[in-house]
Amino acid sequence: MYQLIKPVLFRFAPEDIHHFVTGVLKAVNRIPGVAGIQKKAFHVNDPRLEREVFGLKFKNPVGLGAGFDKNAAYVKELSNFGFGFIEIGTVTPLPQPGNDMPRMFRLPKDAGLINRMGFNNQGAEVAAGHLRHLKRDGVIIGGNIGKNKITPNEEAVNDYIKCFDALFDVVDYFVVNVSSPNTPGLRELQEKEPLKNILNALQQRNSKNGISRPVLLKIAPDLTNDQLDDIIEIVRETGIAGIIATNTTIGRDGLVSDRKLTSETGGLSGRPLTRRSTEVIRYLAEKSGHAFPIIGVGGIHSTADAIEKLDAGASLVQIYTGFIYEGPAIVKKINKGLLARR
Repeated sequence: MYQLIKPVLFRFAPEDIHHFVTGVLKAVNRIPGVAGIQKKAFHVNDPRLEREVFGLKFKNPVGLGAGFDKNAAYVKELSNFGFGFIEIGTVTPLPQPGNDMPRMFRLPKDAGLINRMGFNNQGAEVAAGHLRHLKRDGVIIGGNIGKNKITPNEEAVNDYIKCFDALFDVVDYFVVNVSSPNTPGLRELQEKEPLKNILNALQQRNSKNGISRPVLLKIAPDLTNDQLDDIIEIVRETGIAGIIATNTTIGRDGLVSDRKLTSETGGLSGRPLTRRSTEVIRYLAEKSGHAFPIIGVGGIHSTADAIEKLDAGASLVQIYTGFIYEGPAIVKKINKGLLARR
């Protein structure tokens, strides 16, 4: 069904159609009975799919990556598609509009996307408000946090702390995003000392009424092996719960789409990222001796792609661009594929 309407959807600007589709999704879910029909169509409920990772129990290992629901406005509706977890954000302390439009570009021939959104969101307090009144229905919620564009890197730790405090009571885990290529200077925070400073500051605050939240780090696919070695050491030294590998890439190798599109600045996601993200997962898992959980993301468009990530060392997987290209049935297909493999 989705593949029949996808050509029509792809005739419109990516950001415009995103707002249209999520608005429609919100509206139809207000109709009595629609949520139940959606769940029946897309959910795969089987205890063999359950995973316990960094102290949390996931009903299945397939999640929605950050960026699709920046303000936690559609978590309930999206969870009806059968996701085991949903990551909201990236959230910043203050609202910000993001970069100028257009800022998202489809590469259909490569099954990819280039985006330079720039952490457009309504701010941490708005996202927290949406989640505070949400009926969870068993879905795990992650909070992906970043810094405002106007905040200098020397003060970045304060932005991460503000987001951490605002979302602590309403998310199940946190993701520190220092790897987006779309906020000037942000990736400089992946260097060892500033990164340790941020993670240690969050870990020192990571307790409220005896409760702590798993803190993960999302890394770029463009890191060298030496930098990945530093990441392994940082995980050990700071005691964070794990890694999300990977964010979008600034690389453009092997693309066949129109050069005008491929030369757009921003982060590239989708199939062109499949191989490199798997390489990073495998390197981290093997070099660390599987010392910490990894959430695998990057170019998952099929069950085979998800299995490849899991075999490389990921404990869970996330989809984003694959969700756009393959449609919502991809979640069910992956979960059924995992069951068939057993």
